[in-house]
Amino acid sequence: MGVRRLGVALLVAAFGGSFPSEAGQLRPVTAGVYSAPQAARGAQLYVAQCGSCHGRALDGAVGPPLIGDGFLANWSARPLAELVDKIQKTMPFEQPGSLSRQQSADLLAYVLQAGKFPAGPAELGEAC
Repeated sequence: MGVRRLGVALLVAAFGGSFPSEAGQLRPVTAGVYSAPQAARGAQLYVAQCGSCHGRALDGAVGPPLIGDGFLANWSARPLAELVDKIQKTMPFEQPGSLSRQQSADLLAYVLQAGKFPAGPAELGEAC
């Protein structure tokens, strides 16, 4: 299995494989669970709030990497909502809890985009 396929398989396992769409139907992570505009908002937040610890390329610095095998291994078998919770409640390190739920979802959208997972038409919502 190629590294890309393994990464997709791990991410699908890590984030439960699918997420509710606006119509209440499940959609696979590989079908796009965030929108490109949401990831763009997340990128701006990332530069302002996260890059100094997690690295400009999300590859880790003081904080752990947010892309690659280490990130996927750490978050395997956990739902997306748990990662959004972690971001919202513990980040940024100097001001934990200062990000809204939507900002945390936007940041996760950027992380997914950086991990080469495709965007879709709908955003990760606050309910994530």
